[in-house]
Amino acid sequence: MQNDEKTLIWTEGKKTTLLKTRVLDVTSIESTSSDGLKGDYVVMDAPDWVIVIPDAGDNFLMVKQWRHGERALSIEFPGGVIEANEAPEKAAARELKEETGFTAGKLVKLGTMNPNPALMSNHVHVFAAFDLHSTGQQHLDEDEYVHYLEVSKQEVYAKMGTKEYPHALMAAGLALYREYSV
Repeated sequence: MQNDEKTLIWTEGKKTTLLKTRVLDVTSIESTSSDGLKGDYVVMDAPDWVIVIPDAGDNFLMVKQWRHGERALSIEFPGGVIEANEAPEKAAARELKEETGFTAGKLVKLGTMNPNPALMSNHVHVFAAFDLHSTGQQHLDEDEYVHYLEVSKQEVYAKMGTKEYPHALMAAGLALYREYSV
């Protein structure tokens, strides 16, 4: 087994934007391996996201929304994009309130992950929310169509990874929550 990690590191060169969208940029990066092999690699550059796991006793607060990639409804934890110069914890509190109308007396950071390090440059920050209080009103973005619901923890654990709960990042967040709560 080799232990010299320097041989694993690639050097980035010319970066070309292939596509700019409202939610992400697709770039091609010319990279060179430690032994001189060159190649162009496609990377999606997007802002960081948050996922909030609202703990309502025996239940979780969840959201149901249409997912264009899946072409179906998906039940997920609340979350969304971190705005420019916004701290992840502030984004978690904002997204929880926007999507569910609830605030949290306590937020706990559970971890940070890269959604797919082979293709993506951003990270998702996962928080658990406790001591929930309803404001009675969602504050959705113009293009957000989201229903919130309370679902038993037992159901969420049992159905994560099914057609109703297809989002892999939600499963990763749930694993962090489970580790925190034991």
